[in-house]
Amino acid sequence: MASTPAITAAQAAGIAFALHEYEHDPHAESYGLEAAERLGLDPARVFKTLVVDRDGTLAVAVVPVGAQLDLNALGKRTTMADRTRAERSTGYVLGGISPLGQRRQLPTTIDASALEHETVHVSGGRRGLEIELDPRDLVRLTGATVARISRS
Repeated sequence: MASTPAITAAQAAGIAFALHEYEHDPHAESYGLEAAERLGLDPARVFKTLVVDRDGTLAVAVVPVGAQLDLNALGKRTTMADRTRAERSTGYVLGGISPLGQRRQLPTTIDASALEHETVHVSGGRRGLEIELDPRDLVRLTGATVARISRS
């Protein structure tokens, strides 16, 4: 398996993590739900990484794949970031954007529900690859704020 910047970041931090690979379907409508289904995981433990635009500044929101991001929880003038800006800023392609190992670490907010689990899954840096880690390690490595930012 080829390494990604997300894997390199986890290794450099010396944290415990596991990689889970699956065959990505290019026609999948939801990358996150596809990961949960293919790996037989509870969608509440699989988190998607979304890039948002907060009044002209890019930031990252990490929420469960079965939930929606509450944009208002991040600020009044928050919208989803343009795909090209998101990919250029993080160094990853849509569907493979990881909160770890971004080209330039963006300010990150992780949904508080992540801390309810021993481990969570986030993108490993490409479609079809998930990295499983302790959510507290994820918070520490990304310098994230933890808040309720999702809704069902």
